[in-house]
Amino acid sequence: MTMTLVLGATGNVGRQVVVQLTERGLPVRALARRPEQANLPGGVEVVPGDLSDVDSLRAALRGVDSVFLMWPLISADPAQEIADTIAGSARRLVLLSSAAARSDSDDAISQVHRSVEKAIERTSLEWTFLQPHGFAANTLGWASQVREDGVVRGAYGPVYSTLIHEADMAAVAVTALTSDGHVGAKYDLTGAAALTQVEQVRVIGEVIGRQTRWEEVSREAARELLLERIPAKYADAMLDAFARLAGREPDRPTTTVEDVTGVPARTFAQWVADHAAEFGPAER
Repeated sequence: MTMTLVLGATGNVGRQVVVQLTERGLPVRALARRPEQANLPGGVEVVPGDLSDVDSLRAALRGVDSVFLMWPLISADPAQEIADTIAGSARRLVLLSSAAARSDSDDAISQVHRSVEKAIERTSLEWTFLQPHGFAANTLGWASQVREDGVVRGAYGPVYSTLIHEADMAAVAVTALTSDGHVGAKYDLTGAAALTQVEQVRVIGEVIGRQTRWEEVSREAARELLLERIPAKYADAMLDAFARLAGREPDRPTTTVEDVTGVPARTFAQWVADHAAEFGPAER
């Protein structure tokens, strides 16, 4: 059995990739800045390092045939060196990219994902790109507001998105890592349905059994809330994307998850149920 290296193994999607590979009985190595805190399944080989240290990456790649990569860096500047380093050892790579890579926008998020994809395309790797539209896990950014008073404050509440469960992204990744027929694919990934932000907040309340509601605030106020969690250029890119989508009809969800894995994408309600504890009562 070939070894798979998971880069970004402690993130939402990377952790699911690790779990699903180990459930198949396949050998997994994970790169982690703090291996002692990784808390990954037993049997996973956890080695120290990160993408900003190419020597640690090169060491982690010894004996590796396939790689899962979630790009964790704000800049794409080291992308070519990292892609070439991976190509020097591994044969196959699955990249967790973004649907933003297909857009014509020049925002920071789109630029980074396009640059990383192009760097990988210039190598000899057998690559597959996952291009999700939105992560259900991003709504964990509302968790503190839900716990506090059930009121989620943000801008562009009527904007639709097709949020996808991290386990579904991982299932597509694991399929591409472990079977043939996916080389050169750019998978357009969505969840089961398009929901507005207002509807997402309602679903959270229904699943956890609490009163929840959306409160529309100005773009400036929403930006301040986002800056508590993400860099300014990413906050601006997110708000710009919402502004472009305002007033548009929802995109039709894709069937890619089912097409690739044979199992339909999970609903947003299923995702909330899996994370209900994180939206639990406020700490007193």
